[in-house]
Amino acid sequence: MFIRLVLAFLLAGSVALALQTGQTLNDGIYTDQQAMRGQTLYQNRCASCHGANLAGRTGPPLTGDDFLSNWDTHPLLDLANKILKTMPRDDTGALTSQETADLLTYILQAGKFPSGRAELILNEAALNGVTFPRRAATQPKGVAVAPPLSLPASGNLAQVMRGILFPSANLLFSVQTIDPGVKKPAANAAAPTGEVDWLTWGGGVYRGWEMVDYAAASIAESATLMLTPGRRCENGKPVPVTDPDWIKFTQQLAEAGKAAYRASQTRNQETASESTNQLNDSCMSCHRVFRGRTHCVKP
Repeated sequence: MFIRLVLAFLLAGSVALALQTGQTLNDGIYTDQQAMRGQTLYQNRCASCHGANLAGRTGPPLTGDDFLSNWDTHPLLDLANKILKTMPRDDTGALTSQETADLLTYILQAGKFPSGRAELILNEAALNGVTFPRRAATQPKGVAVAPPLSLPASGNLAQVMRGILFPSANLLFSVQTIDPGVKKPAANAAAPTGEVDWLTWGGGVYRGWEMVDYAAASIAESATLMLTPGRRCENGKPVPVTDPDWIKFTQQLAEAGKAAYRASQTRNQETASESTNQLNDSCMSCHRVFRGRTHCVKP
């Protein structure tokens, strides 16, 4: 029995060591037996959302081109953390590290990545060193390509920032002092005050880390709204959408939103809080150059 335990430990350790020294998804980083355990677990805990064949239902697909495109060049650690920290949706955080590793190997097997002789273990440094392969940007034959859609601007820059970016950024900053993972009793609906406010109309519908995810995604996706041609500043002057600095700062804001989303997916308050430094820096860099009482372009 002692020999078997030592052998199992050495095999598991060899995976972590190999991954750290450049092993890839094509080098056999799990066993068929482990993937079989993952398949059983998947059918019991995941199939209702992601489909019996991993093709997706209410949840996204976990195999095929769409899945690989979503995880293009991401480290395997990102997918492992998403499973461990955010799944299953109806029982978040209930999976053990071993169950997460088993599920991960079943997904790899379904994606035609080869098996090997040693089981995969959740080693943070090791998994962070392995990335999904880069997907070549190809267009299927016979598929028409829609022209880029450009809708005219509706609100001015201040309205876009105050309606989307300001509340989303503040929610992210609140993670510095409030742990989204601490479950609190649902508050009673606020009594009507005669005024329209966000708390009364929708407060409590989404809670905890889910709200942080949405705020980060809002920052990343809405940053491009600041580059919409024809948009005006609050004072009526045109937004400098062709200014190299404006474009650079907008790109930095989008990257800050993406970083905040990745941090939120870890479900760790310290990690998420740290990511807000990048968001703060991107906002301040732009404000120092463009913000002013009488202009939103360079004086």
